[in-house]
Amino acid sequence: MTTINRDRLVNHFCELVKIDSESGNEKQISERLAEQLGELGFVVHKLPVPENVSNGFNLYARLAGELDDGVVFSCHMDTVTPGVGIEPIIDDGIIRSKGNTILGGDDKSGIAAILEAVRTIQAQKLAHKTIEIAFTVHEEGGLRGSEHFDMSYIQSSKAIVLDSGGPIGTIINAAPGQQHIVANFIGKPAHAGLAPEEGISAIQVAAEAISQMKLLRIDSETTANIGIVEGGNATNIVMPALKVVAEARSLNGDKLAKQVDHMLETFRAAADKHGASVEIESTRAYDAFVIAENDPHIEQIKTSFDAIGATPLTQATGGGSDANNFNAKGLTTVNLSTGMAKVHTTDEYIAVEDMVDIARFVEHYLTH
Repeated sequence: MTTINRDRLVNHFCELVKIDSESGNEKQISERLAEQLGELGFVVHKLPVPENVSNGFNLYARLAGELDDGVVFSCHMDTVTPGVGIEPIIDDGIIRSKGNTILGGDDKSGIAAILEAVRTIQAQKLAHKTIEIAFTVHEEGGLRGSEHFDMSYIQSSKAIVLDSGGPIGTIINAAPGQQHIVANFIGKPAHAGLAPEEGISAIQVAAEAISQMKLLRIDSETTANIGIVEGGNATNIVMPALKVVAEARSLNGDKLAKQVDHMLETFRAAADKHGASVEIESTRAYDAFVIAENDPHIEQIKTSFDAIGATPLTQATGGGSDANNFNAKGLTTVNLSTGMAKVHTTDEYIAVEDMVDIARFVEHYLTH
């Protein structure tokens, strides 16, 4: 029998999603959550981030507990677009948006679950672990908030991010690293009708490179993609410049390095062949992490899922989250599902029952 207050949980979630917080514009949501955590007795710290990351701030909060253990719970406060003027609708146990925006369950379902679990624990006066909160800005589009999170505040050795989909009980214990690649091809303009042989077509060079490149699913751990191609301004000009934006991901660091080298070499070889040049920026967006299934942190999480009647399942993912950056900073971090579905679309939804269950998990984990 759950002690989670379903109505309070749903009302708080709906309150949060109505606060506009597209990436970079988290000032209002970060201020509101700082206030709410303070009301719950947390010691709250507003952690600044560079202005080009957000007009808000990262949040660290701590509530000392009576049990020996401690843990960090983390979520991001931002949403993707279109996330302005969200109107949540509840229909037959499902929460969705009116249809012209995302819902924002990614990741406000996690925030609501954590705060509801804390409220339930306090209402019952239950002994609990020391609770540390790490709420981040600008996770969408590059994990920028966790990249700049001041880890000197963190005291625990382990963390749980609530920022994934799938059945309740899903434990993401492996996620890929990602490399971001921008290749600017420089050719030579010429009149396409009068003297095309005098030009060097940047798009022709790029097309040859891309056609020879291993892309999409490389193997079970590795993917690569060309995502953006920009260039040209007239059909009667041999295209003088073209920008190609690509990425590569892998759960294996060596495989990622090999794939990136292959992509860069292919870009350069095509440019050399045609007498063009290519300027390449290749930067690591975030690193991979893999946590063993028998890690004590995961075993403890599985115990709490079992206790609430959810089936724990560890799995790898193809996407990154704040867990990537926290692991890279030395904090053993897994990512759990809140039940969010069809995220990053206007069809996004979440079942109230899933939100209740992940809140029950947090309550059990913190009190055992």
